[in-house]
Amino acid sequence: MGFRELTMTDVREVLRRWQSGQIARNGVADRKTAGRYIEAALGCGLASDSELTDGVVAEVAQRVQSRPLPSPSAQRKELELHRSRIEKWLGSDPPLRLVRVHELLARDGISIAYTTLRRFAHETLGWRERPVTVRVDDPPPADEAQIDFGEMGYVAEDDGTRRKLWVLVVTLSRSRYMFVWPTFAQTCAALIEGLEAAWRFFGGVIKRVVPDNMTSAVVHPHPTEPVLNRAFLEYAQWRGFFVDPARVRRPQDKPRVENQVAYVRERWFAGEKFRADLDELRAAATQWCRDVAGARVHGTTRRVPREVYELEEKDHMIALREGIFDVPTWTKAKVHPDHHAQIARSLYSLPTRFIGKTLDARVDRITVRFYVGGEMVKLHARVAPGKRSTDPADYPVGKPDYALRSVDNLKARAREHGEHVGAFAERLLGGPLPWARMRQYLAVKVIAMRKCRPARRIATRPDAKSSVGSPRGAPAGIVRIRRHRVVAPAAGLIGRRERLIRANRRDLMRSGLTRRISLGCRGGGGKRSRPAMANRWRCIFDAFACMGDTSRG
Repeated sequence: MGFRELTMTDVREVLRRWQSGQIARNGVADRKTAGRYIEAALGCGLASDSELTDGVVAEVAQRVQSRPLPSPSAQRKELELHRSRIEKWLGSDPPLRLVRVHELLARDGISIAYTTLRRFAHETLGWRERPVTVRVDDPPPADEAQIDFGEMGYVAEDDGTRRKLWVLVVTLSRSRYMFVWPTFAQTCAALIEGLEAAWRFFGGVIKRVVPDNMTSAVVHPHPTEPVLNRAFLEYAQWRGFFVDPARVRRPQDKPRVENQVAYVRERWFAGEKFRADLDELRAAATQWCRDVAGARVHGTTRRVPREVYELEEKDHMIALREGIFDVPTWTKAKVHPDHHAQIARSLYSLPTRFIGKTLDARVDRITVRFYVGGEMVKLHARVAPGKRSTDPADYPVGKPDYALRSVDNLKARAREHGEHVGAFAERLLGGPLPWARMRQYLAVKVIAMRKCRPARRIATRPDAKSSVGSPRGAPAGIVRIRRHRVVAPAAGLIGRRERLIRANRRDLMRSGLTRRISLGCRGGGGKRSRPAMANRWRCIFDAFACMGDTSRG
């Protein structure tokens, strides 16, 4: 017969027959093999009446079966000399392929067979060997739930459109009781909606949730310092559970739910003809979780999950608080020079000191909040897309009236500069389109703010020629604006406004009241301008005429 190593049972049988005086072989082992075991038993001091304990049998088997290890070959010894280099190549990031390591060794004059190098890497360096693991004990009741999204397949709309279906699987680690929530999206809102349905299904909230590194829950995965989605973290704080994400590409961190995705796909979805109706899908999944998955005998625990949950976990769950969580959206928003930031296609104002800065914005169904670090700096009621929410206090002093188009406030500000300036503003802004005359109002305000002194009447010279083209003998006056003199006709002769503009255009430009324009009057020089430009300034010089013989308030 061929070589066969005897087991402990075979060795015991050989020794038992030898002690009883029977033929030791008797189909158990070859005569020579049985003789070696008997000789080893005598060497151990075993007599015919000695007890065959496990230790004695093991010692006899060890004496026969133990052999000295063969000495390493010359190739193995040579590989040992280059062990550090091979470990460095295989452990680099990214690691080199073993074929490339073989090529590098051959280039250095080390002639080694690839199979020898492969055995050396496996046996000595542990190359591509599965790491040793330990089985983690089940957590305390109601302490942990593992969640994961899984792809089921496609469902069809009534018009034939196919949609990919996902399910959120929530498995309680203690009882293995599970909940399945079909969905078409994996957003944070969809995740929170599924968890809310799971807590209602279980009748309470778990103390700790172990999610996969889904972007709806984890923004930046890290083994020790993961960054959670701020909206999901707010939800966890609202419900009172903690979030402990699994590591990236470490399915052993959530083994209770990892294998359940395939189980749900094969036992609930496969072979069914579901329509793309979420209400129908969710009702079918809930019933399947309660009557099929929850009522089966679990393959690992050999217990019924629903019964274990009701007996051991249900009383330890956190009670559900009333209310609906308003899922917020966190985003970044830059404050533009117009004091507004755009959020969800709407505009919201912020104070001047934040212009050019990027703030954190929290948006829910009712409010929009802006944060700098951990401090909330602005709160707005949410408005519809295309609308804007403006707080007048965010603008600099004196700007809200113009930005908010408050005609009454503008008139009141004009009356602060005097009775006649206020009357002029009333007439200017009293028409059906007051904002069409806003530039004229601003120009008059600039004139009034320059602290014009009362106009002095200049002695008229009947024989003098007026610089504005008035008839000889007509009295003329001068209105003093700061240190500039503006020639104006006397009262009753202010109908020639175009000539007044042309005569005083240079002095007005020096005083900063207007920009250099061509008014298109004959003799004025330059090109002919649009009539609207002249009409724009007629009201301004009407104000000059009014101020020429009145005092400024």
